[in-house]
Amino acid sequence: MAVGRIHSKETFGTVDGPGIRYVLFLQGCPMRCLYCHNPDTWTLTAGKAMTVDEILADYRTYEPYLKNGGITLSGGEPLMQIDFVIALFEAAKKEGIHTALDTSGITFERSNSETLAKFDRLIQSTDLFLLDIKHIDPGGHKALTAHSNEKVLDFLSYLNEHNKELWVRHVIIPGLTYDKELLIRLGQALAPYENIKALDILPYHTMALDKYKELGKKYRLEGVPAATSEQAALAKKIVLAAIKQEREKQE
Repeated sequence: MAVGRIHSKETFGTVDGPGIRYVLFLQGCPMRCLYCHNPDTWTLTAGKAMTVDEILADYRTYEPYLKNGGITLSGGEPLMQIDFVIALFEAAKKEGIHTALDTSGITFERSNSETLAKFDRLIQSTDLFLLDIKHIDPGGHKALTAHSNEKVLDFLSYLNEHNKELWVRHVIIPGLTYDKELLIRLGQALAPYENIKALDILPYHTMALDKYKELGKKYRLEGVPAATSEQAALAKKIVLAAIKQEREKQE
């Protein structure tokens, strides 16, 4: 029986897929985002060990309240535990449960046949992907996360090739990603993909400061102000306008 390492759960999730959802946050992440608000998810060895059967049994206790929802896996980076994700989602689909995966796509590797085979299996039992695009510029992405965005954008292409429903998420950070030129570039990059069904532009917040202090870690964006909902709304307009303009040029 597959066992996963679970950081925490949310039993009334309303922003991680359609309806009201049961959200599990998994341990493990290879990225080191400057604004990460869960640095305690980075290691794979922490958290609570749970089997697929235990999770589905726990899900059933909340199911009457999960209107039009299902299970969402987040993290950390849940695909650090891809074998467990596959096992859980395959079992969930047998019970008719809607499945959603919140991922950065950073573990995707098309050139590795073993890894690709796992992704080919994963998409069969995943109804919705929530793809976090941290930064559209490769250098900016590396500065922000310690990794290039090459695998992320290749994963975006892969999902489109397989016509998998996708929501894109992007956090705007003053001085880093809240930039008109970068937002236009993001829209231009997203324009070719018809499988994108939603775009969430999220304002950066500073709620992680206390957690970093508790963990004795330095918060590397200390002093950067939180973004506002108005800034997020404006940023979304810029991205959507760039998508529209780019698609019109291709017609």
